[in-house]
Amino acid sequence: MNEQKITMDDAPFNKFHFRIAGLTFGSSFCDGYSLGIIAMALTVLGPQLELNAMWTGLIGSSALIGLFGGALVLGRLSDRIGRQKIFLVNFLLITIATILQFFVSGPEELFILRLLIGFGLGGDYAVGTTLLAEFSPKKYRSSLLASINVVWTLGYVASNFVGHYLGQVGSDSWRWMLVSAAIPAIVVLILRIGTPESPRWLVSMGRVEEARQIVKKHLGSNVEMGETITGTENQKILGFRGLFSKKLRKRTAFGGIFKLTLVIPYFAIYTFLPSILSTMGFEQNFFADTMLNLFLLVGAIFGLWLLAKFSRRGFTIGAFTILTVSLFSLSFLHNGSQFLMLIAFLIFTFFMSAASNLTLVYPAELFPTEIRGSGIGMVTAISRIGSAIGTFLLPVSLSSFGLSASMAGMAAILLIGLIVSIAWAPETKNLSLHEASDPLLEAGNFSKGTDIPFTENKKIT
Repeated sequence: MNEQKITMDDAPFNKFHFRIAGLTFGSSFCDGYSLGIIAMALTVLGPQLELNAMWTGLIGSSALIGLFGGALVLGRLSDRIGRQKIFLVNFLLITIATILQFFVSGPEELFILRLLIGFGLGGDYAVGTTLLAEFSPKKYRSSLLASINVVWTLGYVASNFVGHYLGQVGSDSWRWMLVSAAIPAIVVLILRIGTPESPRWLVSMGRVEEARQIVKKHLGSNVEMGETITGTENQKILGFRGLFSKKLRKRTAFGGIFKLTLVIPYFAIYTFLPSILSTMGFEQNFFADTMLNLFLLVGAIFGLWLLAKFSRRGFTIGAFTILTVSLFSLSFLHNGSQFLMLIAFLIFTFFMSAASNLTLVYPAELFPTEIRGSGIGMVTAISRIGSAIGTFLLPVSLSSFGLSASMAGMAAILLIGLIVSIAWAPETKNLSLHEASDPLLEAGNFSKGTDIPFTENKKIT
């Protein structure tokens, strides 16, 4: 008896999906760990290398600056040469640069190495998320993509505990903190060897038979592509220019601003969390630091439930509302009750972590396959250059204007995100990746019979 034919979007979750998810999660853990450990290391290396506010800001934001370039360049390159090559090579760069941090003798060398680490991680944001989205069945896509943030948070929290432990080993403890990130990076690099190319990308390049063989080998002999052959109109939207075409510019603008306004407060605040807690009066308070890290992790996990329970638009708008109010409240509570400040900070932390799940889900659903790597790369680049600027400026703002004004400024950024989400956020929940990436899709006016505008309706089985 012949097996019933199903498409990639309806395929059951199997061990290959688990492997691709694990390899992407490994990168996310490394990213969270690398960005978290620098906050702990700066408390030691800052005095030892006699860093001023400028160098503290530059080193704190260096990986984020690199993320901007990596997401932009490698995301675009993945649309031209494929996902698989970059998926492997960028982690070689990350691993080497991470190890070399142990041997730096000045801020300039450390800044350059962290730029390179960020460059590789930026490429992985674009390519890893794209590859996972393009392999994932529709039923599991949002939970898998959102879990990237959960694992990122786990890496960030782990770096805090490792940093606290290694901080006791002596004056060179910051070297051991930074090089400790090489351990998970080496593991991910080895396990990525042999990863196949994305079948959806192969189809977009006209390499249909290769795509079909990969699908049958890894997803099952009864699984069909269910994709459409790329038409000549697709070639007109390839490249960054296509992201700002009439059909895609609203999605590009929404994705960039939505992610930008979430990550500026996130990275700026948590890169300098020890300094902010000190300004709030929690000097050397391990309890407050631990509580915030616990709320980060629990919030990320709770965000998975919110994704399943609510629409994309509803979750996005509600999260921005709560974040804006809680951060404005924190700015007003400064010099008041420490207990109330901690409560406001915990609420902000919880919902910021939950909302960050959306930053991994939404971008992958906004753009067609032919331009998905470039789209995710562009959105990531916009967010990371903004977060790098915010991270660079926060210590300057804290020293010049104080905590209240700095937090009010971050809250104003979140308010912009709320307004943009109300105006432009599309609803992409419960759609196949092919349907969700329809650039004509807006909340409330999509039907499954709508033709996808950038592809011919010639199905591949």
